[in-house]
Amino acid sequence: MAFEIKYSDEAKQNLDAITTWLLYERRAGETALRWLQGLEEKIDTLSEFPERCQLARESKSLPFELRQLLYGRNPRVYRILFLPDLPDEAMSRESIYADRGL
Repeated sequence: MAFEIKYSDEAKQNLDAITTWLLYERRAGETALRWLQGLEEKIDTLSEFPERCQLARESKSLPFELRQLLYGRNPRVYRILFLPDLPDEAMSRESIYADRGL
């Protein structure tokens, strides 16, 4: 069964901020665009079997299941945090954060 992927406004803003940082602060140009495309492709894989991803550490203190998908290499590993909304068979991308404290 395929799940629908929905990006929250916060996730969209975070993606824009990361891309802008790569393009202008790091002057990464084409590398930034390849990175963004790779990230979007990785997120798209969540439409099939999202439960394969581990629970996020924050999930311990929450009354709901928060999962994470990791993207990138050390020292820049990005966590894609998401809520599988199983009742309506949709999945929300709540946030995308740069997290170097893995």
